[in-house]
Amino acid sequence: MKNYLSALFCIFISSYCQAIAVKGRVTDDKDQPLPFATVFIKGTTTGTTTNAAGQYQLDLAPGQYTVVCQYIGFKRTELPLNVNASTQILDFHLQPVNMQIKEVVVKANGEDPAYAIIRQAIKKRHFYQEQVKEYTCMSYIKGTIGMKNVPGRFMGQKIDKKEMGVDSTGQGMIFLSESVTKISARLPDKIKLEVISSRKSGGGFGLSFPAIISFYDNNVSAVITQMGPRGYISPIAENALAYYKYRLEGTFTEEGKTVNKIQVIPRRKQEPLFSGYIFITDDDWRIHSTDLILTSEYQLELMDTLEIRQTHVPVTADIWRVKDQVMHISFNKFGFRMGGSFVNVYSGYNVHPDFPPKFFDNTFLKYDSAFDKQGHTYWDSIRPVPLETAEVKDYHEKDSTAKAARDSSFSRYHLDSLQRKQKPVKAMDVLWNGVKHKYYFRRDSSIQYHSLGVKGLLKSLKYNTVEGLVIALEPDLNIYTGEESSLRITPFLRYGLSNTHFNAYTQIDYSNRSKVQKRYGRNDWSLAGGKRVSQFNQDNPIDNIANEFYTLFLKENYMKLYENWFGKLRYTRTFQTNDRLSLGATYESRNPVENTTDFVIFKNDRKQFTPNHPYELANVPFEKHQALILDVDFTFQPGQQFVELPDRKIPFGSKYPTFKVGYSKGIPNVANSIVDFDKWSFSVQDNMNFKLLGEFRYRLGAGGFLNDRNVQIPDYQHFNGNQTFYNMKYLNSFQLAPYYQYSTTAPFYATANVEHHFNGLLTNKIPLFNRLKWNLVAGANAFYVNSDNNYVEVFGGIENILKMIRVDVVAGYQSKEDTRIGVRVGFGGILGNMVKFKN
Repeated sequence: MKNYLSALFCIFISSYCQAIAVKGRVTDDKDQPLPFATVFIKGTTTGTTTNAAGQYQLDLAPGQYTVVCQYIGFKRTELPLNVNASTQILDFHLQPVNMQIKEVVVKANGEDPAYAIIRQAIKKRHFYQEQVKEYTCMSYIKGTIGMKNVPGRFMGQKIDKKEMGVDSTGQGMIFLSESVTKISARLPDKIKLEVISSRKSGGGFGLSFPAIISFYDNNVSAVITQMGPRGYISPIAENALAYYKYRLEGTFTEEGKTVNKIQVIPRRKQEPLFSGYIFITDDDWRIHSTDLILTSEYQLELMDTLEIRQTHVPVTADIWRVKDQVMHISFNKFGFRMGGSFVNVYSGYNVHPDFPPKFFDNTFLKYDSAFDKQGHTYWDSIRPVPLETAEVKDYHEKDSTAKAARDSSFSRYHLDSLQRKQKPVKAMDVLWNGVKHKYYFRRDSSIQYHSLGVKGLLKSLKYNTVEGLVIALEPDLNIYTGEESSLRITPFLRYGLSNTHFNAYTQIDYSNRSKVQKRYGRNDWSLAGGKRVSQFNQDNPIDNIANEFYTLFLKENYMKLYENWFGKLRYTRTFQTNDRLSLGATYESRNPVENTTDFVIFKNDRKQFTPNHPYELANVPFEKHQALILDVDFTFQPGQQFVELPDRKIPFGSKYPTFKVGYSKGIPNVANSIVDFDKWSFSVQDNMNFKLLGEFRYRLGAGGFLNDRNVQIPDYQHFNGNQTFYNMKYLNSFQLAPYYQYSTTAPFYATANVEHHFNGLLTNKIPLFNRLKWNLVAGANAFYVNSDNNYVEVFGGIENILKMIRVDVVAGYQSKEDTRIGVRVGFGGILGNMVKFKN
């Protein structure tokens, strides 16, 4: 075996040493470079793509070859090549293709001949979509993003152009990455990516996800969901004729095949549609190549334009696959102007891979143990797309800067420099901006730091009718404990000027990564204790800012509080599968408190503040008592997919819902605790993207008390109501329900929150709405305890206002009150959906 491996290694080295570089340039008839032209060896998928300067390079063993070069709009050219020297030059000068218009019989309706071709392509679409049941191939990916302009300030903050990686004029390359990835796929939806090598200018993870785009799919995804939540309708989709117009631009012959160049024209704006050109071969009606573009007029989000160019080539006598794919992006908003390109070169197709059993498991992306350890020599030897001058410069400058930073990071001079760079504390920082300071130190072979942050005093001010004006101090200390762990100490201090109560407690959070049965996971420990002020509903349905506004301006004190001396310990284990087990113990000595001030900014004698004790629960006494509560909950999501790094797996998500089960127990007769109850809960939630039809989100829950011998108000089942004008917890609240009116200790309750985000469906046909890209959202929220205690609300609204805002009109049907109608404002839309609040 040892001799066999040695011989194999020698053969590999010999073949590598014999590889000869074939270089060249691809230009048009006017000697202008043709960027991203396809160059490959005839009869194979071995090949490359030219760079933006029209340059290419192939590494070939000695021998006779026919090299093929093709570019959309130009004649395919073949040149013989005898590889027998150390480096050979082979340039291509492509001529524009001579388009011929077929002789056609004009039908009575004057239909363009392109429609007959498209109908044939649509008939064959499903065949080509399913033709290759499984395959493997190699993918080289190069991504670049360059800035062409950067404003001096953004949202009032000065932009550090040097730190961003651009020059004083706002120009420069901010991203450069290369990777080599093996793709294994099986219909209908199995895929595994193995990253062989990856690099990024300046260090870090490169872009290793091939953008696998198939126009044989009815619905085409545009790289990431945020760029087009509904997907985009393929020009040869089953229903494409209802969305597109077509024009036959002409035909040309290539390898004995007639190729039709067809212009793709959207019928209506504000639909998820492509424009540009698709090339279809005669007789077999397959895609030859594409040059299609998405714009913001056709529901492209975040970017201004996305151009997708593909070249398909035969890999067997009757199977064609994508040889290369180039995507160009552009962005010009808020003073930022940038452009980028992402080149995917596919080679080595095997359409009969014969995968072993269980090859496709829950790991869809795996990094080789040496993926980031390859040097310049390696990349120069395997790179199919030559680097451009600006890219060579970017690698050199940023890699050198990163190395210099690493080399100097251990020096005393660097340590002192980091300390000096910290900005001095100013009065405005103490009052408003907040104070942040890092304490650097040397540990082993690196420089680390602890950090201290204190929120601005004015931002820490609070107001409620119990404490009056509250002066608070909320420092945050993060202590470095190693690469695999973290320690955070957070004291909370507050003083109420009206009730003269001082409350203070400290919370300590420690987190570390560890293995259980050789599987990585995270342990989180949280210990807290002291004296605090809490809301009766511990989900905190109303935040401080909303309560202050409604109290001071509208004389409505919705926040209901009690004080408690407490101690709390919680342990959470997050498993490698992203499932979470949480165990907690809480002890509280609870004290009732009363309103001590009625100060308001605008006097209103027609209104009176309600008592601090929830008036809806006036018949439920709340006196000083002690409570010891134990709880456990488990959250799990089946079908989790993983990214596998050399030393661990990282969960990436699942197509299945998330389930959560919980149980809490009130323990009587321990440390004077009087509570005695058993409470259970269950929930399931998911987001389901139906592409053109929009996205459906839901959360269903159930629970109740198995034992309610002694349940105090903080331990009731409270339904998260909302009596303010804005809402932040859409799938875990009831937008018009009172906060405590429906609180219960019943043995069973059920909740449902459902909403559908149309993502442009319907509103794309309303003139003003489609230009503004405002989208419809509709849904319902409900809970049921019994025939006397239930609630239903329905709502319809508009979201994606300024990409961030959502406005709902809500009608609430309440068992204990008359129907109520109201308006609620929150976050929603392409950017608004990224704002997450803890439910």
